[in-house]
Amino acid sequence: MIYSFDKYTLDTQNFELRNGSEVIDIEPQVFELLLLLIANAERVISQDEILERVWDGRIVSQSSLTSRINAARTAIGDTGAQQKYIRTVPRKGYRFIGKAHVSNETPPPAPLALRGFSETVQEIRFCTSEDGTGIAYATSGSGPLLLKAANWMSHLEFEWQSPVWGHWIDSLSQRYRLVRYDGRGNGLSDRDASDVSLDAMVADLKAVTDVISAGPVPIFAIGQGCATAIQFAIRHPDRVTQLILYGGYVKGWRARGDLREIAWRTALGTLIREGWAKNNAAFRQVFTSMFLPGGSPQQMEWYNELQRITADPETALRLHESFGGFDVTALLPKVRVPTLVIHAREDVVCPFNAGVALAAGIPGARFVPLESINHILLENETAFARCMEEIHAFARPERKLRAVENG
Repeated sequence: MIYSFDKYTLDTQNFELRNGSEVIDIEPQVFELLLLLIANAERVISQDEILERVWDGRIVSQSSLTSRINAARTAIGDTGAQQKYIRTVPRKGYRFIGKAHVSNETPPPAPLALRGFSETVQEIRFCTSEDGTGIAYATSGSGPLLLKAANWMSHLEFEWQSPVWGHWIDSLSQRYRLVRYDGRGNGLSDRDASDVSLDAMVADLKAVTDVISAGPVPIFAIGQGCATAIQFAIRHPDRVTQLILYGGYVKGWRARGDLREIAWRTALGTLIREGWAKNNAAFRQVFTSMFLPGGSPQQMEWYNELQRITADPETALRLHESFGGFDVTALLPKVRVPTLVIHAREDVVCPFNAGVALAAGIPGARFVPLESINHILLENETAFARCMEEIHAFARPERKLRAVENG
């Protein structure tokens, strides 16, 4: 069956959602959810029925259901505020309110190259950190192993095929067996962790490393995850072959000692406490504008929602304060593994000079500056393509072998 509404087409034979002739990359559960709603547009679909039909009756969290609804809305240009196609019926469920036409005519399938990320599958598992905190990790792709350290505001499920992180995951999964994990207090990992120190985060990284490999692994880190990766490489030099550090820093915002920056970041802490969980995204938009100043409205809306669902306000504030105190200055000269440092020149979240200091402090580190205003590089940026080229060249298997042989 072919369901058409406005410029969209839902093709049940080819399992594709199209915007005109363009295939929209969505994961199977989101497709099934859209199909369920559109095929039953005459009635409200309860949450219980969605769980039964889409998840085969398995027990899943409310955040998982919400993330799929949000992904379905995003795919067809809808939002929770507009509800142009998918309406939330309070305490009842959801209903498709667009005008869909049904036919049996099957359009030709799109070229496989257009499907890209939708062909990739991720598997989510759990491990336990040193203090008993549950850590969720996901594996996707095939090839040489690449472990990505956790960064702030992550959610393994919600990030999957997102307009902000999807191209990162896709590009890396095409080359490597990519392992990502949600840091403590974030996403699918335990939300109520009492310890959010750097030491605790290093222990989380070790827990994931121990379950995915008996030998050393290359580690890719972003933002404050760079400090975690550096500390881990110093404490466990036998477990790391290479460090790839993007958008990182030597000292956190408070440790840098700039009084104006401290005042600004403290004000951001107030915004977290007061507006993080509100339905109105105005408070969270401040953070989104820092991370994605060049983002599209769809990307910004997605990032606003990521903030709301990835951590509660109290935990988000504790993490914000903890990251401000990170300082790995004394550790940099002790790094003995090949290191690549990449940083965007106009990054607002983490100043460019912080990336320069990071590379200058690590013996033999290669530094790559990128021309971008975004902390999270967007898919259509030349800087993103350059970033991936540098990572792929640096993470070649023969480099790993040399690193192991050199001790």
